[in-house]
Amino acid sequence: MASHRRDQAVRAAVEQGLLSPAEPVVALLDTAGVRASAAALVSAFAAVTDAPVLHAFAVKACPLVPVLRLLYDCGLGVEVASPGELALARAAGVPPSRTVLDSPAKTPAELRQALALGIAVNADNLQELARINALIASAPTASPIGIRVNPQVGSGSIGALSTATATSKFGVALRDEGAREAVVQTYLDRPWLTRLHTHSGSQGVPLSLMAEGVAAVYALAEEINAKAGRQQIDTVDIGGGLPVNFSSDEETPTYAEYAELLAATAPGLLDGRYGLVTEFGRSLLAKHGTVLARVEYTKTSGGRPIAVTHAGVQLATRTVYDPASWPLRVLAYDSEGRPGDGEETVQDVAGPACFAGDLLATARPLPLLRPDDIVAVPDTGAYYFAHHYAYNSLPRPAVHGFTVADDEGTVSFATVRAAQTLDEIVAEAGGDRPDALLP
Repeated sequence: MASHRRDQAVRAAVEQGLLSPAEPVVALLDTAGVRASAAALVSAFAAVTDAPVLHAFAVKACPLVPVLRLLYDCGLGVEVASPGELALARAAGVPPSRTVLDSPAKTPAELRQALALGIAVNADNLQELARINALIASAPTASPIGIRVNPQVGSGSIGALSTATATSKFGVALRDEGAREAVVQTYLDRPWLTRLHTHSGSQGVPLSLMAEGVAAVYALAEEINAKAGRQQIDTVDIGGGLPVNFSSDEETPTYAEYAELLAATAPGLLDGRYGLVTEFGRSLLAKHGTVLARVEYTKTSGGRPIAVTHAGVQLATRTVYDPASWPLRVLAYDSEGRPGDGEETVQDVAGPACFAGDLLATARPLPLLRPDDIVAVPDTGAYYFAHHYAYNSLPRPAVHGFTVADDEGTVSFATVRAAQTLDEIVAEAGGDRPDALLP
């Protein structure tokens, strides 16, 4: 059980010195959980279609090379959205044939590299497509190429993450006047365009809205193929964005639920005529990551206890700045890594940064925390410990993957990323040119 493995890993992290006064914050990744999520994704779509499916992990969710290598070993590819993400994917050994390039601002150099490697490219807009057209005229490519369209089906509960709104910056807005006709004609004029792409999902978006966006793009593919008189569109990239449950250890919604909804909403998409690409990120990793932090001090202010820890805005940036949209659970452990069992007391859990709003949790019932106790922040395997925010020049924490032996419960750790050193912080801050601004 994932929660039992987490408890074992917390205790082992203390016993093995991964979490200590010298290193008071670390991140853990449950590799068995990651493998289970990848297997669940693959089996969910295999149950509803016999067509080939490339599950391309959205690198932005966790841009760490060993994580990408683990997912590739699980049969997944990658979806990249920058030269940096592509470099990480290549360092992980993911081949071009398992790589998809998306981005609303691809440069000529990015496109030239992707086309030379044979990486699948989704053009975000018709100006970009014109650029691709010129590039392949001078240097033919084996890259599958498509266009991202925005079905404009509406917003979820988090506006900043909703990609299929009427005014989204992503893709060709399908419902704008004349846009659909322009897209269809664009395909008819370019027989080498063989893919369509959309991405309607994200945290806060209901499955029904995600499926509605996919159904709209499937209908467009059918229209293009009918007017072309052949199956010009052979692959539909349906994006990712499966929401994650941050309120408990339950993993909901499931990939199977989503795949079954797609089968009911757009059955023709899954009848074997179309290859599929998915681009899930958060849902593959979030539930399998845990941040651990030592409690440095405790105090009371206004009658409310406050535990000051070493995990705050530098890791949980979204939660600190938008706690209503991104609430996180906080679990209490004693100084030896054993689950806290004291009487629950309403208290704040604060981070180390020098501003008042650096809070992981406010008025949260927990066993009363004391100095040297440990707080664990689960569900942080995506968009948290791999997306450091360098407030107060706080260092990036170490990330360790862990496995638990079934027979004896022994926990083994493997370092995914070492903790950032003070020398590295100084180097990033121009430490090698201190006199650069002097006359």
